[in-house]
Amino acid sequence: MPDALSITASSVDPGLLTLPWSTTLAEWPSSHIVFLPKGLSRHLVRFANLSGRVVAIKETTEEMARREYDMLGNLARLDAPCVERVAVIAGRRAHAPGGSAQRGEDVDGDILPSALVTAHLKFSLPYRALFTQVLRPDTATRLVDALAVLLVRLHNVGFFWGDVSLSNTLFRRDAGAFAAYLVDAETGELHENGLTRGQREHDLDVARTNIAGEIMDLEAGGRLEGGVDAIAIADGIVSSYHSLWTALTDSETFRTDEAWRLTERVQRLNDLGFDIGEMSIQTTTDGTRVSIQPKVVDAGHHQRRLIRLTGLDVEENQARRLLNDLDEFRVRVSRLGDDEEMAAHEWLTRVFEPVVKAIPWDLRAKLEPAEVFHQVLEHRWYMSQAHGRAVPLAEVLTSYIDDVLRHRRDEAQLMAPVTETVSLPVITADLPFVVEDDGVDWRDLV
Repeated sequence: MPDALSITASSVDPGLLTLPWSTTLAEWPSSHIVFLPKGLSRHLVRFANLSGRVVAIKETTEEMARREYDMLGNLARLDAPCVERVAVIAGRRAHAPGGSAQRGEDVDGDILPSALVTAHLKFSLPYRALFTQVLRPDTATRLVDALAVLLVRLHNVGFFWGDVSLSNTLFRRDAGAFAAYLVDAETGELHENGLTRGQREHDLDVARTNIAGEIMDLEAGGRLEGGVDAIAIADGIVSSYHSLWTALTDSETFRTDEAWRLTERVQRLNDLGFDIGEMSIQTTTDGTRVSIQPKVVDAGHHQRRLIRLTGLDVEENQARRLLNDLDEFRVRVSRLGDDEEMAAHEWLTRVFEPVVKAIPWDLRAKLEPAEVFHQVLEHRWYMSQAHGRAVPLAEVLTSYIDDVLRHRRDEAQLMAPVTETVSLPVITADLPFVVEDDGVDWRDLV
């Protein structure tokens, strides 16, 4: 390996030294490559094995790689949903003719692009891999809604994206919805004093334009269900974004004898999955009216409560679903007066963990545990409706495993055979990593 190779990482994985950095990424041997679905990218991106995990490697300039590496670190410190940075690899050189990597002869050849290494987000997928034959309207709406939430969260911490699109986003299933993660931050900027309305609207306009183009691209390839309006889908991010941003940031005025509206505002934000870190409250000079305005709003209200009670770290909608089941469990066992932490521990050991442990080992890469639990609850509801009775959990589990889970694609790491080459971003129905769309209607999953 050339002496000039430079690795920048917060904690260096020794496995980085074993990857073939003296070879252009396009020519890496299949022994290092993991075949996963990718989104559109202006740079060459490939997935590789690194010390038992999967990482994404993007070739770019050293300046852009270091800039994006720093940006991802800053976003992580702000708890923004994004991929995890791993390293920047600079100083790459190809072996010149006559050099032999096998004999340890490191002869400098052509300069190769630098590389940004990020961790692959487990159970995540690009938008093109979230359907089989066609993109259904409800799936498109859920994707756009998830992207709107992501954009609001990023804007809330002062991040200007500059290139908002479905392609620059990864999606994880979240109890019937999706959770979105930023995967490409090379055009982004962080502003300590927050974003102006013009900056936010610029991002929103870029998002609308890009989404419309991406949906039209699917339509041109015959991958869009008949009657779906690409422009209407793209417009959806504007309405979703404005609705959420207004709920989080708008000031509200009410009479002093309507103090309950303060509690109502907090509850409304909690229901949206946000906590108020600070609130500005002002009264009029005559003391008859009160104005409130949230100052700092943090996402993850239900996530934090579930972590505090059970230690489970899941997506926000999954946390909401699990907490609902936990609360129902407390009612069923008539222990509402018990300490909440004790009841949560009993629910974890008597309800959640037995369901997760009942999943056969060979099926555990299908979905993450919290999503499996949510789907089991949904399956129990459908079975109970069909049978006109409360179906025992053991019967529900058997049906779910055999009729639903066993027929899904693995989403922990969706690997193609090592002998297969993948020419992404086009995802075709005959590739082994295509994932079926799973709307809330369970009959679509079988």
